[in-house]
Amino acid sequence: MADLRLRHSIAFEAARLMYRREESEYFTAKRKAAKRLCRGPIKPADLPSNAEIRDVIQTFARTHEGESRLANLKNMRLEALKLMRLLRRFRPRLIGSVMTGHVRAGSDIDIHIFCDGIEMLTQLLENDGYHFDVERKQVVKHNESRVFTHIHIRDRFDFELTVYAENQAHFVFRSSITGKAIERANITELEELIAREYPEVNVSEMDEDPEEIADPYQFFELLLPPLAKTKQNPVYHPEGDALYHSLQVFELAKAERPWDEEFLQAALLHDVGKAIDPSNHVEAGLEALDGLITERTRFLIEHHMMAIEYQNGTLGHRQRVKLEASPDFEDLMLLRELDNAGRVPGAVVGTPEEACDYLRKLNEENGE
Repeated sequence: MADLRLRHSIAFEAARLMYRREESEYFTAKRKAAKRLCRGPIKPADLPSNAEIRDVIQTFARTHEGESRLANLKNMRLEALKLMRLLRRFRPRLIGSVMTGHVRAGSDIDIHIFCDGIEMLTQLLENDGYHFDVERKQVVKHNESRVFTHIHIRDRFDFELTVYAENQAHFVFRSSITGKAIERANITELEELIAREYPEVNVSEMDEDPEEIADPYQFFELLLPPLAKTKQNPVYHPEGDALYHSLQVFELAKAERPWDEEFLQAALLHDVGKAIDPSNHVEAGLEALDGLITERTRFLIEHHMMAIEYQNGTLGHRQRVKLEASPDFEDLMLLRELDNAGRVPGAVVGTPEEACDYLRKLNEENGE
């Protein structure tokens, strides 16, 4: 039977080492603590779990930091939301102590990011004035070597962004503390957490980056180029990649509705999610565009695939009636026609920058 007093003593010493930042890894901390407290070999059953050590660390934090710990937790969650909104294209997920509430002095904000290259990510951070370092760390586990990319941001609170491939957004990551699926939150879930824990905060009125809101086209210009690497089924898309197709649809929409900024945005951006998550490009695109497009543009993008079923007569009766009841139904079907037509090999199109410049000027002319 395990010696519970010894186990608790090791947990206390390991927690002390980690709270004082003398050790950063549970594995190392508990073994150093055991070596200090035990003269002979230690049984595995006498070693505390990572969760036990974490709980003692929290006791230290509550004792030494008092109310400032909770104030920091609130502010860290608000800062996390701000950055996640900026990086929404990369499907950010808040994890770690700021997510679970187990913060202490010196804790950073841990966020998972999903993209296949960091150039667009670092450009966004630079444009927004963040100072950061990129670290590539090799980890060997089970005789398998992997390289992880971390971006360390130095700000009011430090951030650590861990970059994973885009297709890993739905992967279930395991916690090194509990062994269970990690707790994590996307933007919407974090907004709900903040609203629940801090009812005095109105997340919808939180200040966002004024440049980002004033000119969403700067962000669109970053979203579009990756579509050039997104190849499509030649049976349905003989024209080629998803960017060429999107620019064709935009040109056709401009000929039909040169004054309609919302409709033109939908035409240009309807397939933008294909470079993020080809298996569910509509949801991925809407998540990336969240907060940057109007409800009308969102409706057109969200239902442009459903419009195919409507045309083919395969859409269920209830959904058909609901779609027809929308004031934007006719516009949706026009977008569907242009989407079908924008598949011509060799068609003349502009560049993403030219398309965004047109929309930007249209926005200025409309006085918005």
